[in-house]
Amino acid sequence: MPDALWNVKAILSGISGILVPMSSTSSGRSRLTRKGAETRARIVDAAAQLIYEQGVAHTTIEEVRDGAHVSSSQLYHYFDDKPALVRAVIERQADMAIGTQERFDLSSLDGLREWRDFVVDHTRDTGGRGGCPVGSLGSELAECEPEARAMVAAAFKRWEASIMAGLLRMHALGRLTPEADPRQLALALLAALEGGLLLAQIQRDPEPLAAALDAMLMLIATLSSTPSTSLDR
Repeated sequence: MPDALWNVKAILSGISGILVPMSSTSSGRSRLTRKGAETRARIVDAAAQLIYEQGVAHTTIEEVRDGAHVSSSQLYHYFDDKPALVRAVIERQADMAIGTQERFDLSSLDGLREWRDFVVDHTRDTGGRGGCPVGSLGSELAECEPEARAMVAAAFKRWEASIMAGLLRMHALGRLTPEADPRQLALALLAALEGGLLLAQIQRDPEPLAAALDAMLMLIATLSSTPSTSLDR
């Protein structure tokens, strides 16, 4: 493996070491039976959908219980209270958002464009409703739930690191000019994504999201040492 790619692995290893674990419940999952794990996941899925549609404050434990088709005793077996359930939702939403992104190769201009198109098309299909499943939680909880805010912040650090992994590889492979800073580009790309999703949610129009991502991809294209026509509209 070329030295540059070893450096990428070393940088990412250092980043992962400083990230806050997403949930204190994660270590307990291995102790659940398969049926128990399925029941817990069903509760979290129901809570995530309700919170995405109507927010944390307007989602009740009773609604989650009914949506997951479980009893109150089952729900409280897995979650001590609503904040514990919300923390599980944050973890679930972050895992899904990052997992979806990682289906795309962000170490190439073509892969970045494919990811951009997927995000914009999805926002168009949903009419912008719900916004970002992670960002919407952060804006609602940041000033009132310190532990939840810290978890959302950690989720965004994970997301940033995932984007950075692609751009660091792009840089290591010589697809970005030496002066390009993959770390700053990753943070700016994530900020463009979140700001674009917020405006798309408020305006019910994907155009702000498309404009923000296109501006970032145009910048990355100007820093590319392997020009491509894939960014041409």
